[in-house]
Amino acid sequence: MADDRMADIFAAVRLGRGDSEAGRHALRTLWDELGPAGDPLQRCVVAHHLAVLQKTAEESLIWDQRALTAVFSPGIPLDDGLRCFLPSLYLNLADSHRRVGDFDGARMQLAIARGHLRILAEDAYGAMIRSGLDRVEEALRAGSAQRLTAE
Repeated sequence: MADDRMADIFAAVRLGRGDSEAGRHALRTLWDELGPAGDPLQRCVVAHHLAVLQKTAEESLIWDQRALTAVFSPGIPLDDGLRCFLPSLYLNLADSHRRVGDFDGARMQLAIARGHLRILAEDAYGAMIRSGLDRVEEALRAGSAQRLTAE
């Protein structure tokens, strides 16, 4: 059942890459189905990807915060599945804070993200997260609150 739910989540994520409105709808439906007592990893993944698909930085920040809350909910053990998301979650939080003009908050989230980098392998995913941190840091130095373009 959990594998089926993750398959549904990743199908919605793929849908959102081509049609952000359809992806938002599919992920929001899954979020509602999972509910507050749903599997923390699933809730985290859904909220994490919903944040990316939002139209405004403010909405993205709300979903980024929900993703982090799913990880750190009371009574939830921080297993390796959740722990591996932390660099990416904090990267996205940093970028959302930057985009809403909260540069100090963005710097704090970047520092936290960098503190969790040791969990990432030296692979393509780890390189993507490290590169993302560098790009957000560069945008902060430039004083930019603009959405970063995909590389």
